[in-house]
Amino acid sequence: MKIFLILGAINGFLAVALGAFGTHGLEGKVSEKALGTWDTAVTYQMFHTVALLVTGLIGLKFQSGSLAAAGWLFLIGIIIFSGSLYIYSTTSIKTFAMITPIGGLAFLIGWIILGYTVMKFL
Repeated sequence: MKIFLILGAINGFLAVALGAFGTHGLEGKVSEKALGTWDTAVTYQMFHTVALLVTGLIGLKFQSGSLAAAGWLFLIGIIIFSGSLYIYSTTSIKTFAMITPIGGLAFLIGWIILGYTVMKFL
């Protein structure tokens, strides 16, 4: 499960970099609403970066297919949820906002599976 620790570190870096870019690079270039959307994307990316790290740490002690599934769902959620919001906030193309809930669903399922796995093994 070392992969989730690596992915967590990468996503942590990206969340901080994208947060700084939103604050300093987008201010005055996009609407306040778009900046709020960007901030939501950064926030959810960072929360789920922590979930990736927790998944990786648990995975160092317990190998489980369900734990791996949770980790991959967190990553998919980051890509679809946060990624679509990043694109939507800078382009205003509504199609991207319409796929955001798919990423949210991936997050929710990941949390359910992580909870199940923790109850099963810990």
